[in-house]
Amino acid sequence: MNDAVHPTAIVQASDLGARCIVREFASIDSGVSLADDVEVGAGARILPGVRLDRAVTVGANAIVLRGAAVGRGAVVAPGSVVENDVPAWAIVRGSPARIVGYVDSPGPPESPVEESVIAPEAPTPTLVPGVMLHPLVHARDLRGSLAALEFAALPFVPRRVFTVYAVPDESVRGAHAHRECAQFLVCMAGAVSAVADDGRNRQEFRLADPTVGLLVPPLVWSMQYRYSSDAVLVVHAELPYDPDDYIRDYEEFLQIVAPAP
Repeated sequence: MNDAVHPTAIVQASDLGARCIVREFASIDSGVSLADDVEVGAGARILPGVRLDRAVTVGANAIVLRGAAVGRGAVVAPGSVVENDVPAWAIVRGSPARIVGYVDSPGPPESPVEESVIAPEAPTPTLVPGVMLHPLVHARDLRGSLAALEFAALPFVPRRVFTVYAVPDESVRGAHAHRECAQFLVCMAGAVSAVADDGRNRQEFRLADPTVGLLVPPLVWSMQYRYSSDAVLVVHAELPYDPDDYIRDYEEFLQIVAPAP
């Protein structure tokens, strides 16, 4: 048994990675898998069939229910109840647990005043190399407002367009990368938070203005969450739909973009 397991903890699982920490009175049932560097807080309970990926932190008195998978680096806040899978690097809170932010993403996960992305005057790099903010051509007068995407302003001509809408606010969309396909995201109504991650850098963007778009190149992990009830997200894709172009497992993604030495 791992020497970082507190004597009052009950650990029935045999699959514990290196440098795991299990605090006092925590309970880890059989059939649970803990990767390296996982920390389980005091009084937390991990039910059968759960998988905690590398560097996950489960707060005190939290419960992770049967069969859930918690992705690399994710944080489960104290007292939370996790019913479903948690994406890598997500911060979840509540009962049932919902995503409130992402680890290392600039800005507090729950700011009393949300700061939405403001359309730049020209294509602007972000903290994630290759991910760009692009202004759309726009005009406004007494008749209303107009926003137009000039395809010549993009590094690709879209061959597929789809719309995401009527998303429950607790749901996560995306949570994958593409091998070859670039995408351009525009929130035409409402608001949505988008996270871009290249395996080394992450940044979150609150998209709430139809005059700005987010360019996500291939081999960047992307996810969207915190949809407002009226959110309409339009995605322009460089290539037609191809299921083989998707990378849906974050650990596989890391092996591709940042293989271990």
